[in-house]
Order: sequence, then C-alpha cells, then structure tokens
Amino acid sequence: MRDALGESLQKAQRIAAQSRQGKAQEGSPKLYAWHAPEVECISKGKARTPYEFGVKVGIASTLKGNLIVGARAFHGNPYDGHTLAEQLEQASILMQDSAAKPTTAFVDLGYRGVEADNPQVRIVHRGKSKRLSAQERKLLKRRQAIEPITRHLKADHRMDRCHLKGQTGDRLHAVLCAAGYNIKWLLRRIAKKGGTFLLPLLLRLLRLAAMGPKSLRPRLMHAQPALG
Repeated sequence: MRDALGESLQKAQRIAAQSRQGKAQEGSPKLYAWHAPEVECISKGKARTPYEFGVKVGIASTLKGNLIVGARAFHGNPYDGHTLAEQLEQASILMQDSAAKPTTAFVDLGYRGVEADNPQVRIVHRGKSKRLSAQERKLLKRRQAIEPITRHLKADHRMDRCHLKGQTGDRLHAVLCAAGYNIKWLLRRIAKKGGTFLLPLLLRLLRLAAMGPKSLRPRLMHAQPALG
C-alpha cells in the first residue's frame, strides 16, 4: 500500500512542509498543482494579474509578417536571458530548410547581459538605445508585435491551458499552438493575396513527386553536409 501511494504521500508531505509566505526549500520547489508538479508561480509585474501559475513559454517571430519561428517551454521559471540560446537554437532548426538563420534578435530588457552567451546573434533592446542606429530604433518598435501574438495564442489557440501531461506535454502543447497560429496565418495570406504566390511551391513539389524517391535520395545525401 505504501509503495502504491508513495508518490501521493510525497506530494502531501511537500504541501504540509511549505507555507504561503515562506520560500521553497532547497531542492524541493513548491507544489502548486497536485496533478502537474511542474507548474511554477510566475511573476508578471502587472496590476491586473501580478502572478500566473503555469510554465514559461518563449515565442520567437519574424520581424515582418509575424510568423512564429520558435515556441519552446522552459521549466523551472528561468531568467528570460538564460532562455535565449535555446530559443535561437530551435528557430535555427525550424528554419534550416529555408537556408536562413537568425542574425538579429529584438528583445525586451529581460535579455540584458547575454551578448557573450550568444556571439553569433546581435541582440537589440532599448537598454542600449544610445548605441543603436536610427534604423534599429525603428525596427525595435516592431518588437511590441509579440504581445498581441501571445494574446492570440492564449485566446484563439488554447495556449492558456495545457491538457497534456508532464513536461513533455508542455513542450508539445507549445509547438502545436504555434503550428495552429501559423496555419491560420497562412490561410489569411492566401485569402488576401490569392493562391498565385503558392504556385511556384506547388510546381516544385509536383516535380519532386514525379522524380520519385530514388531520385530524391542522392539530393538529400548531397545536401546533408551543407546543413551541418
């Protein structure tokens, strides 16, 4: 019986040992949700919602077009600046088929002091406004577009509540919500410009399908060293 209820008893001991005002004990974080021990208390710094309970998710979007190129869950409520390297890594992987890599990151003040950890990317924020060019100051205002993106993800694509279990479920949920946002973004683009801009992509896919898998294999093997 004790073995069967071992996990539940351990959670009950954590709840009994923690207090509302006291900080979490070292090596044993506070338990905020019985069925989701990975949930953290995240300080928002806003008068309406000073705190949120969940998992921090980093979102990366293109500067023009607001297409999401990275969505990653970070457990343990890390400092924002410490998540930038992993966020850029995911964005580079997702964009590798287009032969594009992020070279400049427009961020908020939570990412100050991480330039040494990310030497391959220029980090731009308003804390270094005196060293920015006029063009960079203008582009930095576009960073605010990430705020309505996160609100759309929560309101329209169900990122505000995750129904998948565990840390793996949190990571999958973030990617699936971003994929739903991008699909809706693509449908809006098709409705606005029509399907003519998709014609070159469709013709290329038809040519590759006509060539067959055997003819595709040498191309993939030849392209592999370039991706590395």
